Amino acid sequence: MALFAGLAMQAADAATPDQAVTLDAVKVAAKRDDEIEPARSQLERVAGAGNVIDLSQAADGRSAGTADVLAYQPGIHAQSPGNEGVKVSIRGSGINRAPGAHASGISVSLDGLPLTFSGGTPYELLEPLWVSRVEVLRGANGLDRGALALGGAIDYISRRGLDSPGLELRLEAGSFGYRKRALGVGGVAGDVDYYLSLVDSQTDGYQQHAAGDGRGAMANIGWRIDPDLETRFFLRWRQTDHQTPGRLTRAQIRDNPRQANPGYLAIDAQRPQHGSTWIGNTTTLQLDADTTLQAGLVYHRFPMDLNESLYRQQLDYADLNGTLDYTHRHTLFGRHSITTLGLRFTHDLDANVRESLRFASNGYPAGTLTRRFEHLGTDVVLHTGNDMALTPRLHLVTGLALIHTARQVQVTWPSSGGRLSEHDWDHAPRIGLTWQATPQAQLFGNLSRSVEPAHPWSMIWSSSQFFAGNGASTGRQRTPVQLDNQRADTLELGARGEAALGRWELTGYYAHVRHELLAVEVQPAPNLIVTESNASPTVHRGIEAGLDSTLWQSGTARLSLRQAYTFSDFRYRHDARFGDNLLPGLPRHFYQSELRYDHPSGLYATINTEYASKMAVDYANSFWADAHVIFGTRLGFDAPGGRWQGWLEARNLAARQYAATVTPGYDDAGADAARSTPGEGFGVYAGLRWRFE
Repeated sequence: MALFAGLAMQAADAATPDQAVTLDAVKVAAKRDDEIEPARSQLERVAGAGNVIDLSQAADGRSAGTADVLAYQPGIHAQSPGNEGVKVSIRGSGINRAPGAHASGISVSLDGLPLTFSGGTPYELLEPLWVSRVEVLRGANGLDRGALALGGAIDYISRRGLDSPGLELRLEAGSFGYRKRALGVGGVAGDVDYYLSLVDSQTDGYQQHAAGDGRGAMANIGWRIDPDLETRFFLRWRQTDHQTPGRLTRAQIRDNPRQANPGYLAIDAQRPQHGSTWIGNTTTLQLDADTTLQAGLVYHRFPMDLNESLYRQQLDYADLNGTLDYTHRHTLFGRHSITTLGLRFTHDLDANVRESLRFASNGYPAGTLTRRFEHLGTDVVLHTGNDMALTPRLHLVTGLALIHTARQVQVTWPSSGGRLSEHDWDHAPRIGLTWQATPQAQLFGNLSRSVEPAHPWSMIWSSSQFFAGNGASTGRQRTPVQLDNQRADTLELGARGEAALGRWELTGYYAHVRHELLAVEVQPAPNLIVTESNASPTVHRGIEAGLDSTLWQSGTARLSLRQAYTFSDFRYRHDARFGDNLLPGLPRHFYQSELRYDHPSGLYATINTEYASKMAVDYANSFWADAHVIFGTRLGFDAPGGRWQGWLEARNLAARQYAATVTPGYDDAGADAARSTPGEGFGVYAGLRWRFE
């Protein structure tokens, strides 16, 4: 707190008022102030850490996926091996997940509508070129959005005709066969605004056997029926298909990171997803000057055809998700107050799986049915919160969520191993304070709980009971197992503001986690098996810092530096087997920075760097992936008036060979097991964008 007080005193000399959010250094057009400023103001009311990422002008670099969107953000670790399989973690969420699978630990929304379902977060609809901005509430602060996740909430806000008028064409190309083409058109016609976009992309991949492609379309159409009533319709469709190169050992990465895992290569592992369809609506009613009611509903169907082991799994996924949010400004005990009441639910309509042999085995031909099973889930969160001004500068923030989770899991063929039907009630309280110490500095703190249920599919894959004497089904899991909800109580203290050094943020947190859901790879490819179980008590603690500085400015010429540092210490608390070992899968230190020069002519140049410390690859901490430092640079030109833009970018200039992500094992006893996915090597990319209004 002494450090925070010192920063606040330094901030008192700053000239820019009412800045209390860590944001990217971007040029924001005046026509977008009505969107970005409310997002900033809303974040300032949260008694905890968050990020607002403005993508309206983010056309000056490669936009391949989520890792590009979430770069340079304190508290967010996002790494990609060069395809759409991104591993995103906030405060240790999803620490043990592999890239390329449904993510866990973060509640993800599209335009406020839940994308995350009981089985995790699909990634194929997170196309960066469809996004206007991203709002992040880190950790237990996600409770303000009804989030059920240790890592908090991320909301991807779509581009609209109001902020993206006219016709836009975009082309990107570069190393490893990377190609991307996009067409977007937006506008306003009376009380209706619209934005439509088509995007397709291909890559040969950095690793052998890592080629992939995707294509999709989106629409965002809003209709202001009258000054107090607005409705907005969303449509997203996208299909993807990519090969799976598999993970490598540390020695393989040091020797040749472009090779594929022989086990995955031998079975031609791949992950076709033949088309995800997302149809949703939000309707907002202004009941009076101080009261707003918003309702949202979305239908999401996303079939999958997994061919990443000796077995083919054809999944029929569909869910129905919704939200209802009430906001009222009023006086409580004679003090200004804002009360919110919300309902958020996700409900699986279908989650049926048909499993069959991909290859002939034990006298059974390829295509032989081995299992049918279903894993359904429903999550319902009723949350309420209040922000009361105790004084003009000191606000008390309180909240409470009532949570109901349901899981229904069963193997139905060749015979039933028993049906698991689990229903849990839980609660998550929250209390916090925000103090505007000076017009330029805000301090905050909170004590909050998060509750995260297990994925239904993990209740089957974690079973230790197998079919025996059942033909081709012999050796496959047959009986689902019960898993407890993960609960975390988190104390968070932080500050944010603007000082002589620039816009800054500093946050520390300490979380006691019970029944943490941890996964482990117990059998490698080609017959890959990953199980999940509730761990003994664990601790998640860390520091998140961001600084966005103007180093020099003369007129419109500017030299700026943005930095983001995240310290993560996640470990057991006196575990009987592993003591106080670190949890594997993430680096303790993660730092990203970018130095940028903008010339009045529209020319700009950047130099960037990333550092990650070594990562444990198993829970025994018997082996570690290497630390890495990589550098990149970008040169571009933004024509006056924004009519066109071009850029040239080089990544990993020193061709550093490193592990981008780690998927942990249990105890490798010091052996160099294939746990790591290599990061991209040296690559060059270029892009052009044209706008016609």
